[in-house]
Amino acid sequence: MTTPTPHDPHPAVPYGTPDAPRIAVRGEAHLEVDPEIARISITVASRGKDRRTALDDLTHRNTTALNLLKSYGEAVERIETGTFSITPQLKEGRGERIHAHHGRVHITAELTDFTALGELTTRLADLDLTRVDGPWWALRPNSPAHRTARQQAVREAVQRAREYAEALGTTLAALVELADIGAENTPPAYPAAPGGRMRSMAYGAPADTAAAPLDLEPQRQHVHAQVNARFTMAPPQL
Repeated sequence: MTTPTPHDPHPAVPYGTPDAPRIAVRGEAHLEVDPEIARISITVASRGKDRRTALDDLTHRNTTALNLLKSYGEAVERIETGTFSITPQLKEGRGERIHAHHGRVHITAELTDFTALGELTTRLADLDLTRVDGPWWALRPNSPAHRTARQQAVREAVQRAREYAEALGTTLAALVELADIGAENTPPAYPAAPGGRMRSMAYGAPADTAAAPLDLEPQRQHVHAQVNARFTMAPPQL
């Protein structure tokens, strides 16, 4: 409980008073904006009769894929290598005789230049024993779209409170509280993108035949913001 002081003759109470009624409202904003980044996942595989052959082949294929990604310069903002494995394949029947070894390495690339995306994914998919998944479209965590949505949500809260006050024939007096209740919808690292996902796997296309670049349309991103706000208003004449 708050004790009144000479400088605060009216104690603060949770739900307002007849002299200072409160209005509680929610402000919301929903934006649809173009994506800022696109992520693709590349899986490079190899196969050999012995472990060393599979490993050497995987190293060569991994280097080829990385060099292709790096050849696009600033269009590819980030390249990361994920899991790596060499797995023996056992022959069927009794015993543990190894038939072959399989190698696999995963690479993730993040692009900001969507004009290069279709050509790059096609060229990657054209490499031997290489699988490409994606793209996954997203906004940056610090995208201006998030700030715009939050600001719109606050303005809507103020406008809504004013309309309630006007309905009572009075005006807002002061802002008491502004609470963020999930102002931005940050997507996961690889969000599902219906209609924006493609899969491909290549097993050695002829060297003199270049596949046509894929036509990939960026998927629009939805940004949401919500705030709760409480205001005091001048006492209405009821």
